[in-house]
Amino acid sequence: MTRNRRARGTLLHPPETYGTSVLGAPLEFFPSASRENDLLVIAGVHGEEPDTTVILSKALRSLAAPPERAALIIAANPDALARGTRGNARGVDLNRNFPTRDWQPAPVTHRWTLDVESDVALSPGFASASEPETRALIALIERLAPRQLVALHGPLACIDDPDDSPLARALSARTGLPVVPDVGYPTPGSLGTWAAERALPIITWEFPPEAIETLFHTHVPVLVDLLLGRLLTA
Repeated sequence: MTRNRRARGTLLHPPETYGTSVLGAPLEFFPSASRENDLLVIAGVHGEEPDTTVILSKALRSLAAPPERAALIIAANPDALARGTRGNARGVDLNRNFPTRDWQPAPVTHRWTLDVESDVALSPGFASASEPETRALIALIERLAPRQLVALHGPLACIDDPDDSPLARALSARTGLPVVPDVGYPTPGSLGTWAAERALPIITWEFPPEAIETLFHTHVPVLVDLLLGRLLTA
């Protein structure tokens, strides 16, 4: 069931706190109604991708009741979202800070814009899982034990799923984004690699570089169906 549009200005469902950020902001998640988790959807890992937070929030605000079997994090990196930076308040790229076999201490880079060389440096942390946001997210995933992760990012315009799963193909059919086995460059210490090393299925849903109003029309309805379990496979 969806909520009357007039009532969608606020989040109806109260979040729970699963940790605190470097600057002391609460790390919040929205639990599933049943406390059984087919799915955990994560947005706002990079503060330079605020569209992921707003679009997931709009999807959640469209629902008349909490998702029965899906939990959500709409702002995994609140300090970065507040500052408009990719990394957290210590300049660490959280998506290179996970304790994976390929984590490495050398600086990592990202693009200032899509049309230039990847040369903006960030830290992967002084050690793997050095950041409170990373540690808290790992602990939450282990506690919730979801069957599937979906991480929202941008602006690479693809559905990244090395398993080419039925869910990835369903998302592709609805959004028009291609399913790809990887994003085309190394991502040491990423959430995707961490999940894969634990045999936890993960899809990285990369929004295209479009105006946020365009993204709303394409992706919010798909997320609503995802949260309602209409796209999940047995």
